[in-house]
Amino acid sequence: MSLTESAVREFRAGDSHRGWRLDHFLAANLPQLSRSRLQALIAEGRVTLTGETIGDPNKRVKPGDLIAITIPPPTPATPQPQHIPLTIVYEDTDLIVIEKPAGLVVHPAAGNLDGTLVNALLAHCGDTLSGIGGVARPGIVHRLDKDTSGLLVAAKNDRTMRSLAKQFAAHAVERIYHAVVWGSPRMGDGVVEGNVGRNPFDRKRMAVLRGQGKPARTHYRVLEKWGGEEELARAFAALLNCRLETGRTHQIRVHLAHIGHPLIGDSVYGRSRRPPRAKNAAEQRAYQAAADFPRQALHAGVLGFFHPAKQIKMRFESPWPEDFVGLVNALRGLKRG
Repeated sequence: MSLTESAVREFRAGDSHRGWRLDHFLAANLPQLSRSRLQALIAEGRVTLTGETIGDPNKRVKPGDLIAITIPPPTPATPQPQHIPLTIVYEDTDLIVIEKPAGLVVHPAAGNLDGTLVNALLAHCGDTLSGIGGVARPGIVHRLDKDTSGLLVAAKNDRTMRSLAKQFAAHAVERIYHAVVWGSPRMGDGVVEGNVGRNPFDRKRMAVLRGQGKPARTHYRVLEKWGGEEELARAFAALLNCRLETGRTHQIRVHLAHIGHPLIGDSVYGRSRRPPRAKNAAEQRAYQAAADFPRQALHAGVLGFFHPAKQIKMRFESPWPEDFVGLVNALRGLKRG
């Protein structure tokens, strides 16, 4: 039963739940809701434990307890047009390809109700986009993370939406990303395979899971690697070409972190590494640029698909944004492998 079919959900605690926090118990039973959302509902007095309203998410449950939660009906989001500048790579009556800058959210969601790419597309495309693919995400076929830059295609009519969606589902869309990572994979190229799903300990993060999640496959190739005078054998950083065979949430970020080479600047799946002592000004600039990079160093540089109306293959390439160029140029001050 989905959350839209019932405003009240009830769960009975079993022996295995003895001593669990109330918010932990609810998160295990309602994976559709984030822990922070559940804590907010508890604070609003929407949760009862054996008939008593509980406002403390730390409350411990006991076997036999009946926990009820009242979930307010969802309010359909109707994004409004907003005149936000777009960098348009290609546009016709069926679709539009844009270069999304880092920092721009693709569609409205909690915490970002406006100022998104959808708001900008509604203003630019007008009524032609309304309702395509749903009220909240008109025209959106695929997404890029907020702090990932690069190419994205949106549909302007149902036929294009269906065709592009089928191409993405069949893994027939060419998607190549450039990534700057800490260290460097030992092999010059390879494939990372591992199911990707919600981290069971942190619902805001994704993780490689065994026996759960959805199958995911990322192909990578090392384009350049850099190190200090005594560091090149294990490389300080590297530039990778990553090709998506599947398209799971945060896939590249999760897969690269899983093999021990998280993206530089990724505060969710990686962390800054202590650089070796700089032996010259170029090394100092490189180490500082990597430590200070403010977002995940990931750029969607190539996008290719079959145009459903023109019946031709289309392929687009996007140059690196200024901050990405600055990072790579600084790292090129180190010795190359």
